[in-house]
Amino acid sequence: VHVVESGGGLVQAGGSLRLSCAASGGIFSINSMGWFRQAPGKQRELVAAISLISGDSTKYADSVKGRFTISRDNAKSAVYLQMNSLKPEDTANYYCAAGYSLLVPTDDHYEYWGQGTQVTVSS
Repeated sequence: VHVVESGGGLVQAGGSLRLSCAASGGIFSINSMGWFRQAPGKQRELVAAISLISGDSTKYADSVKGRFTISRDNAKSAVYLQMNSLKPEDTANYYCAAGYSLLVPTDDHYEYWGQGTQVTVSS
């Protein structure tokens, strides 16, 4: 399974960005996908995750609730992260992950990871 992110960039505080993630190759057993981020000197953390079985099953970090929305397009084997009201503390490298678990993991228990896309929010 190959996972590729896109859509990062530089934005001013209060602005919006939309990240995209496409999975390909042997994706039939992929049940969950998620977005994680890692800022310099910090541990990687969950941003949002979604079930590919039930799009209603989503999980968010408390820090992004009400500002970020994760969504899926099963036909395209893609997930998206709409990020609104961005803050400088959202600056990080954002990674997409795909996995077999039916439980929508909030930790690193995903089998496949993308290379990441940088999001920088200026104050």
